[in-house]
Amino acid sequence: MSTVALEQMVMQQVRAWDVLDDVVLGTMRRVPREAYVPHGFRDVAYADATIALPHGQRMLAPKVVGRILQAVAATALDSVLEIGTGSGYLTACLAATARHVQSVEIYDDLAHAARTRLAAGGIANADVRTADAFELALEPRYNVIVLTGSLPRYDERFQHALENGGRLFVIVGDGPVMSARLLRRTSSSAWTSEDLFETWVEPLVHAERPRRFAF
Repeated sequence: MSTVALEQMVMQQVRAWDVLDDVVLGTMRRVPREAYVPHGFRDVAYADATIALPHGQRMLAPKVVGRILQAVAATALDSVLEIGTGSGYLTACLAATARHVQSVEIYDDLAHAARTRLAAGGIANADVRTADAFELALEPRYNVIVLTGSLPRYDERFQHALENGGRLFVIVGDGPVMSARLLRRTSSSAWTSEDLFETWVEPLVHAERPRRFAF
C-alpha cells in the first residue's frame, strides 16, 4: 500500500471536501482502497475518481465515500443496510465503526468478489447478499441505510426500514445534477430531510424513473 498516496487521498480529496470528522478520516486511513479495486486499477486506487466495475457499475469517488460516512455517523451500536455493494469498499468502511453491515448486491459476481475482499481484510461483521433491493420485504430495524446508486424518483420504502432515530443516505434526481440527502426518522410517522451536496451517480438497477412525455 502506498501510504503517501493514501494520505494524499485523505487530506487533499476527502478532508478538502468538508469531511472533518476524525473518526471518518481515521477509517479511510485504515481501510486500503487499493484492496477493493478491480485487478489492473491499483495504480489509480487513490485517485480522485470513480473506478469502473462490471455491469456498468462504478466505485464511488473517495470524497463521496467520506461524505456518506460523515453523514450517517455509524456507531458500534448500529445495524446498517447498504444497497449496492459494488466492490465492497464502502461496506468495509461502514463495518469499521458499525455493529453489523448487511449489504445487498444485485449482481452475483460482484457480491462474490466483495465477499472475498472483505474476508481477506478480516472483516467479520459484514454480510453480502445477492438480491434485488426492490424485491426485499424490508422491516424497520436498521439504524443506518445507505443507497450507493441514485433514485430518479424518490422511493419511500427505504425510509420506512429505519428504526426511530435512524439515518438514510440517498441520492435523488434524474438529470446532470442530483441531490445527496440525509433523512432521519424522528418518530413512527415523521422524518426530517437535509440536502447535503450535489453529485451524479448511476441509478440503482430497477429503480423507478420519471415518465417521459411523448409528443
